[in-house]
Amino acid sequence: MADSAGIQQGSPAIGAAGLVPAAPGAGGTEGSGAAGGSARIAVKKAQLRSSPRPKKLEKLGVYSSCKAEGACKCNGWKSQNPPPTPPRTDQQSNTVNLQEPCRSCSHTLGDHVTHLENISEEEMNRLLGIVLDVEYLYTCVHKEEDADTKQCFLWIRFLSMLEEEVYSHSSPIWSQDYLAGVSGGQIPIHTGSTHPHKLTCRSSRFTPLQTHPSIGEKRKPSEPLPYEENKRPRVVGDIPMDLINEVMATIADPAAIPETSLLSAHSARDEAARLEERRGVIEFHVIGNSLNQKPNKRILMWLVGLQNVFSHQLPRMPKEYITRLVFDPKHKTLSLIKDGRVIGGICFRMFPSQGFTEIVFCAVTSNEQVKGYGTHLMNHLKEYHIKHEILNFLTYADEYAIGYFKKQGFSKDIKVPKAKYVGYIKDYEGATLMGCELNPSIPYTEFSVIIKKQKEIIKKLIERKQAQIRKVYPGLSCFKEGVRQIPIESIPGIRETGWKPVGKGKELKDPDQLYSTLKTILQHVKSHPNAWPFMEPVKKTEAPGYYQVIRFPMDLKTMSERLKSRYYTTRKLFMADMQRIFTNCREYNPPESEYYKCANLLEKFFYTKIKEAGLIEK
Repeated sequence: MADSAGIQQGSPAIGAAGLVPAAPGAGGTEGSGAAGGSARIAVKKAQLRSSPRPKKLEKLGVYSSCKAEGACKCNGWKSQNPPPTPPRTDQQSNTVNLQEPCRSCSHTLGDHVTHLENISEEEMNRLLGIVLDVEYLYTCVHKEEDADTKQCFLWIRFLSMLEEEVYSHSSPIWSQDYLAGVSGGQIPIHTGSTHPHKLTCRSSRFTPLQTHPSIGEKRKPSEPLPYEENKRPRVVGDIPMDLINEVMATIADPAAIPETSLLSAHSARDEAARLEERRGVIEFHVIGNSLNQKPNKRILMWLVGLQNVFSHQLPRMPKEYITRLVFDPKHKTLSLIKDGRVIGGICFRMFPSQGFTEIVFCAVTSNEQVKGYGTHLMNHLKEYHIKHEILNFLTYADEYAIGYFKKQGFSKDIKVPKAKYVGYIKDYEGATLMGCELNPSIPYTEFSVIIKKQKEIIKKLIERKQAQIRKVYPGLSCFKEGVRQIPIESIPGIRETGWKPVGKGKELKDPDQLYSTLKTILQHVKSHPNAWPFMEPVKKTEAPGYYQVIRFPMDLKTMSERLKSRYYTTRKLFMADMQRIFTNCREYNPPESEYYKCANLLEKFFYTKIKEAGLIEK
C-alpha cells in the first residue's frame, strides 16, 4: 500500500508508531517548544489573575525589595518552605500568610509588599503578567547557547515594549506632566498602563519619536524621520526584518512556487496526494456501520467497496472475517474516495479507556499504489486521533507490511504498557506487533510542507550570506606541493563565511577506560549537595502533569543504569543525558525556585569535572 513499495497482496494492515516526537521540554526541538511555552504562560497568567489577592502579593513579593526599617538590603522575599519539584497540584494552597518571614532577611512578606497594598486589581494583574513574561524570557535566554541570539532576545523584548508604549494612546509620555518632569530632571513613575507587554517580535519597523515641531505631539507613522537609520538600534549578527519579510513573502506567494503535476525527485512521499486532495480529486471520510441510526446508502456502498478492496489486497485474510470487522459498529474505517469510488482505507478500533487504537486492515487498491496515498491516508488518521486525544497506535504487521509501517513512524518498541493492550488487541500468528506514538504538536498532513518552507528560508539566507562574500580566493595549491592535510582555519576566506572552530575534547577509544572515567564523574555528580532533586525519576503521582510538559525525562538513577549496561559508548551520549536533566529542570520550574538554582550549580560542577577528565577542552 505504501508509496514506493506499497503494501503488497497478503499484507494485513496492522500497526502504527508515528513520527518520533520532537523534544519540546527535554531539549528537543526548540521551535515546537515556542508554541507550547506561550500556551503555558497564558495558562499561568489566567491562574494567577483568578487567585486571591494575598497569593498575588506573594508572587510579586519575590521581586520586591524589603521595605522594613533599618535599610534592609534584601532584594526579594524568599519562602521558608519552597514548593517541591515539580509542584504537586494536590498540595497547592491559596492560603498565604503575610507575616511569614523571609528566608534571607527574616522580615515578613508584608514588609516586602507594602508599596503594593493600595494598587488596583487591574494594575496588580498587569504587574503579574510582566513578571511571568520576564520569567519566560529569562528561561529562553538561559537555554540559548549562542551569545548573539541571547542579545537578540533582550533587544526584541525592549523594542516591543517601547514601541507599544510609544503608540499607546494612554501612554504617560504624551502627558504634559511627564514632559515637564523630563525637562526638570525627574520622571514620574507610571504603573497604570492598560496594555500588557507580550514577548513578540513585531513585523513593523520601530521608529523613534520626532522631537519637532511641537512638544507632546505624536508623530504620524507616514511622516519621514531624519536620521532614522542612524538612530535605529542594531544587533550584531541580526537578520534584517526586510530580508525576513522578503523570504516569507516568496515562500507564501503561490506564484513564486508554482504548482505543477511534475514533482521533483526530492518531493515528499505524500506531496502528489496532498495536491490531488487540494484540487478535489480525492477525499477522506471516517465512516462506520451503525445499529442506532437510519442506514445511509452512500456509506453502506463505501463499506462494501472497502470490504472488496481489503479482500482483494489481503487474499490470505478470510473474506468473512474482513466483512465482520468492516461492518462491526465498534470498528471505523478511514476511507479514501476517488471519483466517487473507494480506492483504499484503514480499518481501526479505538480503545479510549486504554489510550490506544488498533489498526486492523490497511490497503490501497493495486492500480492506485505508488502515488503517496498510503502516507497521506496514515497522516489523516493521525490527525483524526489527535483530535480525539488518542496518541498511540498498535497493529500486527506481516512481513510485507513492516516496511510501510516503518516509513510511517512505527517501530517494534511499544510505548503502551503491556497490561493496557493484552486482551484487547487481536493477535495474528506470524505477524509482528508494532506501535506508534503521536505528537499532538505536529500537523501531520502539512508536516512535509512546513519542512519545505523551512528549507526555502535557509536557502535564501545562505544566498544572502554568499552575496556578502564578494572576494574570490584562488584555489589551494599546497596539495600539489605534497602537503597531505591543513587546518580548516587556514583556508583563505573560511572565517568570513561565519565558520567557527568547534571546541574538541579527547574521545576515549578504550571502552573500559571510558567506562571508568564516566563512572567516576557520575559518582562525583551524585555526591554533590545540589544533586538531590535529580537522584530518581519524577513520580506521576506527585506531579500528574509533569510528563505532558517533559516528554523526554532523565535522572541520575537512569544514567547509572545506562552506564552499568555499557550504553554510553561515547562521551557525547553521556553528556547529552546529563544536559537533559538540567534542561528539563529549567523547562519545568520557575527561575526563582530552589530546583532551578540546583540545576545551574550542578551543571557548572559537572562541566568542571568533565574538563578535569580531559573530555572537553578547558
